[in-house]
Amino acid sequence: MAMDRKIEKKKGIKPKTVIVTLISVAVVALLIKMTISASVSVYKADRNKLIISNVEASLFKEYISITGTVAPLTTIFLDADEGGKVQEKLIEEGEMVKKGDIIFRMVNNDLKLQIMNAESQLAYQANELRNTIINMDQQKINNKRQLLDIDHQIVRLKRTFEQNQELYNNGNISTEEYTRSAEEYEYSVKERALRYEQMVQDSIFRENQRDQMNSSLRSMQENLRIVRQRLEDLNVKAPADGQLGSLDVEIGQKINQGQRIGQLNIIDNYKITAQVDEHYIDRVKKGLSATFERQDRLFNVKVKKIYPDVRDGKFQIDLLFGDTLPNNLRTGQTYHIKLELGQSEKAIIIPCGNFFHTTGGQWIFVLDESGKFATKRNIKIGRKNPLYYEVLEGLNPGEQVIVSGYDLFGDNNRIEFK
Repeated sequence: MAMDRKIEKKKGIKPKTVIVTLISVAVVALLIKMTISASVSVYKADRNKLIISNVEASLFKEYISITGTVAPLTTIFLDADEGGKVQEKLIEEGEMVKKGDIIFRMVNNDLKLQIMNAESQLAYQANELRNTIINMDQQKINNKRQLLDIDHQIVRLKRTFEQNQELYNNGNISTEEYTRSAEEYEYSVKERALRYEQMVQDSIFRENQRDQMNSSLRSMQENLRIVRQRLEDLNVKAPADGQLGSLDVEIGQKINQGQRIGQLNIIDNYKITAQVDEHYIDRVKKGLSATFERQDRLFNVKVKKIYPDVRDGKFQIDLLFGDTLPNNLRTGQTYHIKLELGQSEKAIIIPCGNFFHTTGGQWIFVLDESGKFATKRNIKIGRKNPLYYEVLEGLNPGEQVIVSGYDLFGDNNRIEFK
C-alpha cells in the first residue's frame, strides 16, 4: 500500500491579500483627502485675472517718490514802499528786467501836498536863519563899536588922570578933582573888561544858536529829501536783474504801503521744492541724494534745506541740482523724484500690490510648484519703496506669489485656478 504524500503550502502573497491591501490604501487615501478638503476652504479663481509675481533676491533701494517743482534759487519779494493809485503798468509778468527798470507808476496827491508843505517850511526856516544871521552880524558890529568907544574913552580918561596927577603933585588942583579923575579912569578900565567878557559870551551864544539853526535847516532838508524819495518810490523799480515772476496790480488799483505786489526771480540758478509726507520727517536729512529722469537722462539732486513747519500733513524741502542741469529749464516745471532714504542692500523682494491692504504684510498666497493652486503663508515685511517690499521672513527666491487684491478671496485658505 503506497504511503500518502504531504502537500506543502505555497509561499508568497496571495492575490487576494494584495487586492484587499490596495483597496484599504485607497480608502484611507480617500478618507485623508476628504478630511483635508473638509478642513481647507477653497476659492476658485481665474488665473488670468490675478497679478502673480516672482520672489527675487536683489538690491533693495529704500526711497520715496515725491513731486518737485522747479523754482529760482533766489526770489525777491516786491513790496510797495509807498502807497498810491496805479497809473501806468510798464512791464508784464514773465518779462526780463534790469535793475532800476520801472515796473509800474503810481500817483499820490496827499504825498504831493506833504512835499509842498515841507518845501514851504524849509523856505520859511531858511529865511529865518538868514535873518538871524544878519541880526547876529549886526550885533557883532555894534559890540565892536561899543568896545571901540570904551577904548577911546579910556585913552581920554587916562590922559586926564595923568595930567591931574602931575597938577596934584604940584599943588595946582584939589584932592577931590584928582580923586574923581582917577576913579573915572579905573571905572572905564573895569567897564571895558566887563563889556569884553559880555561880548565873548554873546559870541558863544550866537555861534551855538547859528549851529542849532543850521542843524534844524539840515534836518528839514533831509526830511524834504526823504519826502521827495517817497515821491520817487511811487515809481516801483526792479531791485535786481531777473524775471518778473508775478505782479498783482492793475491800472486804477489802490496799493497800500507795505503791500505785497509780486516777486522777482533771479534766474542765474535754480532749485527744486517738494512736499514730503510727515511720516518721513525723521528720515529726511540734509545731503540726502535723489534722482529724476528728464530727456532720457538721469539727473542728480541733493537735499539742501528742510523747512520746520508741517502743513496738511506735509513738510517742504529744497533740493539743489548737481553739476549738470536739464536743458530748457523753466520755473514751474515738475519732476517725479526718487529720494533715497538709505543705502542699497541685498534683500528678498516682492513687488508692491493691493494684497497688502488686506493682509497688512503678515501673510500672502504662495503658488504651489505645479502652478495649479496657491495657499496662505505667514510672512514678515520690512522696508518699502514705491515698487517693492522687503521680505524678512517666509519667502524664498524663485517662488511665486499673488500680489493683486484679496477682496474676493474672503476667508479661504487655498486658491485653485480654473
